[in-house]
Amino acid sequence: MVEAVQGAGVVVTGAGGGIGAALARRFAAEGARVVVNDLDAGKAKAVAEEIGGTAVPGDASTIVDDARDALGGTIDVYCANAGVGTGGTEAAEESVWELAWDVNVMAHVRAARALIPGWLERGSGRFVSTVSAAGLLTMIGAAPYSVTKHAAHAFAEWLSLTYRHRGIKVHAICPQGVRTDMLEATGTAGDLVLRPTAIEPDDVAEALFRGIEEDRFLILPHPEVAGFYQARATDPDRWLNGMNHVQRTWEAGR
Repeated sequence: MVEAVQGAGVVVTGAGGGIGAALARRFAAEGARVVVNDLDAGKAKAVAEEIGGTAVPGDASTIVDDARDALGGTIDVYCANAGVGTGGTEAAEESVWELAWDVNVMAHVRAARALIPGWLERGSGRFVSTVSAAGLLTMIGAAPYSVTKHAAHAFAEWLSLTYRHRGIKVHAICPQGVRTDMLEATGTAGDLVLRPTAIEPDDVAEALFRGIEEDRFLILPHPEVAGFYQARATDPDRWLNGMNHVQRTWEAGR
């Protein structure tokens, strides 16, 4: 059992399935009191009943107050997990870009805005962002997703460097392919890039808990992402050439 989360009040957004449900189950198994959030009220209720938690359905951007009330007044851990896997190029409709920005970035900002003052006052709190390896690297065929996941990672970094000396812990989870509905929605691009090394949602939860125990910011359920991230930083042109090769392979196979 991880002592840091035993008895903690935890909120997991987008927890009706996939990574969110796996996180909710793991926190509950570790002795936390869990609020399960999802836009789909039925899915949120089903997971909450399974783990002995509380369902607070609705838009992840607006549920902090209700979740806090459900936990008796205090949120100790907030998992900003809800996301949208929007594909497309620069030509994607404005509404597509706006949705990706709102869910993948601004929902995190709004949650932090509601949580940080109280956490600073008491000197503790834990913010978990489900980002994606796309936030460190990129994803072919998915400009809105890649760009907003980079922003989500940047915001998590900013929170960590700004508040870590004041007791606030931040973790950024950056997996590649995970066997969820979102992976199914990535189509042929996901088949090429993500599916061959896809892992289970429970593996992501396990990686997070190892990171909590080791007090690490960056959580890499696919350890090889560290090497890709380093290569991108040290020789960006070589890395971009390699990714362009993947892009051309994808285009030729469509």
